[in-house]
Amino acid sequence: MTNLVLRRLLQLPLILLVIYTITLGLAWLVPGNPLENPDRRPKPEVIEQMNRQYNLDSFPRFYFSYLRNATGITWLSDAAAGRLARERELAALSGLPAPHRPIFDLGPSLEYDDWTVNEIVAGSLPISVTLGAAAILIALVIGVATGVIGAVRPNSLADLSTLVVSLIGISLPSFVIGTVLLLVFALILGWFPVAEWGTPRSIVLPAVTLSLPFAAYIARLTRMGMIDALGADYIRTARAKGAAELSVLLKHALKNAFLPVLSFLGPAAALAMTGSFIVERVFTVPGMGQHFVNAVQNKDLFLIMGVVLIFATMLILFNLAVDVLYRWVDPRIES
Repeated sequence: MTNLVLRRLLQLPLILLVIYTITLGLAWLVPGNPLENPDRRPKPEVIEQMNRQYNLDSFPRFYFSYLRNATGITWLSDAAAGRLARERELAALSGLPAPHRPIFDLGPSLEYDDWTVNEIVAGSLPISVTLGAAAILIALVIGVATGVIGAVRPNSLADLSTLVVSLIGISLPSFVIGTVLLLVFALILGWFPVAEWGTPRSIVLPAVTLSLPFAAYIARLTRMGMIDALGADYIRTARAKGAAELSVLLKHALKNAFLPVLSFLGPAAALAMTGSFIVERVFTVPGMGQHFVNAVQNKDLFLIMGVVLIFATMLILFNLAVDVLYRWVDPRIES
């Protein structure tokens, strides 16, 4: 188990470097620049200085300068050279607050004036994580319950109903599901607020919308796993010993049937917590999804790279956590 964790953590920087290189290369090729926005185009000398300060006119310089700042190399070198201490001393002598230098500096946002990517992420990531966690919880409850019902009575009306619902959940895009739920339950029935965030009621519709595709996959995985488990010898042995049917289903069959679901939860949780771009757009949720869409539309390189690196890191760490749980649930799997 320890070897697995160490090996994955050692692989993390290399994987992030590959993702960083590919993403930045693609983003750099996209035409446009927030500095060239006709509505608020800065003066030529300001554009020249910003290009020089942030290396926006040179891909190699931007690549290495952003990489140094985002990985903390710049902060460590400045701390070792005493530059951070001198900045604090100068600020104290001038009567000004000490400048805040984050260790992992994701840079300034070129689209949102006077905001850094670190500040945007700090404000929006908890919202996306809250929405994603609620969606995964709902997906688990719906998916596991419908999967067990379908497996207990295969080819019955209940089983066919769950299969149809699962197919709809997988096939329909999130923006269609979200729009329908918004029209019916918010605008027509008035049960939930529109374009609001911060109350328990405001999280219900976006969380349900985000959860349905995951719930559909979990239901299918649970159903297939339960059908295989219920036909195994140890289940027949448990029933022959007089174990209660509920105990057989939950304690014996579901434990083994849940392993494929557990494998799916890693990327699903990371995607739900950081990749709910469409759902956040439909319900006007102030999470990372909204900012990422705006960043892509306006070629805000700093914000694009910051969101992608955070998403990639969470995806790798969630997969690692799932692998650890997988081996804890089934010790027969080699580390």
